[in-house]
Amino acid sequence: MKYTPTLTGLAALAMAVGIGVVPTSAHASGTLAGAEVDGVIVVSGNTCSWTGADASATPPSALTVDRSTINKPGGNLTCAGGITASLNNNPAFTFDDAAGTATTDVIDLTGKQSFVSCRYKVTNIVWNRDGATRKYVNTPFTATKVSGSFLCPGSFSAAAGEASVVFR
Repeated sequence: MKYTPTLTGLAALAMAVGIGVVPTSAHASGTLAGAEVDGVIVVSGNTCSWTGADASATPPSALTVDRSTINKPGGNLTCAGGITASLNNNPAFTFDDAAGTATTDVIDLTGKQSFVSCRYKVTNIVWNRDGATRKYVNTPFTATKVSGSFLCPGSFSAAAGEASVVFR
């Protein structure tokens, strides 16, 4: 069966959305004081973005991101193109300031468009820091389908720079 670019975009968008989720200061969600993070991803012409997600610490300390501050109703994740996305886990980030990188342990996301729902998981994503800032952009990765419609691709790859997160 041939998959449409829209479904492939849905899969990639769903994965990338979860990847960029990183912390902010303590909110009512109950996380410890941390950093505030904004993120954006553009896949197949569709853009997802969020602001002010909570994490358990500030970089370069290891931290965990609270998915409830990204997903609606507690977060403000929005996507264009009729796509909705949600993060299924609280990703852990570690930082290597000497190398200028961050690594995410696992990103587990679900994307939905119309009646088609796709769930994907990717491990050990490496992010490159932009100069001396706390902006990080993804390196290439491949996500594997965990569950969802037969219309969902079995996996998808994302090129470097298709997602970014900014800790502030």
